[in-house]
Amino acid sequence: MTLDSNQIATLQAWQGKTESTIDSVTAAPLAGLSATLDRADPAPTQGTVVPPLAHWLYFLPQHRQSEIGPDGHAKRGGFLPPVPLPRRMWAGGRLTWQADNPLQVGQSVRRESRIERVQHKQGRSGALVFVLVRHEVHNEQGLAITEEHDIVYRAAADPNESPPPPQAAATEAPWHRQWQADEVMLFRFSALTFNGHRIHYDRPYVTQTEGYPGLVVHGPLIATLLVDLWRQQNPSATLTHFAFKALRPTFDIHRFAVCGQPSPDQSARLWAHDHQGWLTMEAQAQWA
Repeated sequence: MTLDSNQIATLQAWQGKTESTIDSVTAAPLAGLSATLDRADPAPTQGTVVPPLAHWLYFLPQHRQSEIGPDGHAKRGGFLPPVPLPRRMWAGGRLTWQADNPLQVGQSVRRESRIERVQHKQGRSGALVFVLVRHEVHNEQGLAITEEHDIVYRAAADPNESPPPPQAAATEAPWHRQWQADEVMLFRFSALTFNGHRIHYDRPYVTQTEGYPGLVVHGPLIATLLVDLWRQQNPSATLTHFAFKALRPTFDIHRFAVCGQPSPDQSARLWAHDHQGWLTMEAQAQWA
């Protein structure tokens, strides 16, 4: 599938679009995330610090049912540009936390969002559209989190197309944990993030329409598991920077692993790999 010049111009006109959202940091989503990650965390109460990446449980879009498209996402348009390509993926992101101003349960928070860039490219499988969104999360004390969010849109799967060659993951990892993201885990994470995308819970849809072999494990869930691995190894540290990039989809039909290699300068290389040892996500973390 290709996009014509008028379509590309329409999409690029979305650059600079802004949106402001308000929310309250409540305890229930944090407790739900802890249960989903199989953590024995104390019950969150007033003043509990929101762990890194758990701000994804707030500022959730709540589109009416009549506004939902056939893939379970909201119909194209609104804040994000109306990209006429059927497959959408959260491809990565970069985050910075203000160590002296964490989000806490009980706070009122505001997120300022901006479409920084809309870029069209022609790939091996057809048109690709990359959207860069910048978020700034504020509480009563000021800026708490800065985030850049990479979204990629692409054409429908071509069964005759060969996938790009995979990259082997490192085999030595001081930090390591195996996961099996089954239907229940994927459903719970979708519910926590109010994510209706059918690739994460509708097996007939994901295999017959999208052409995947199984349910797709959420990229943000894998990123959260990488940060959770870091939290287990550094329980008293404060994460200040985290960057991740999704390289290859992960499916519920096999186990996968999250891994980490710390450095002496309070940083770590983190990655995830599938059951065949292929790299699926890579990340970098820094902490104070």
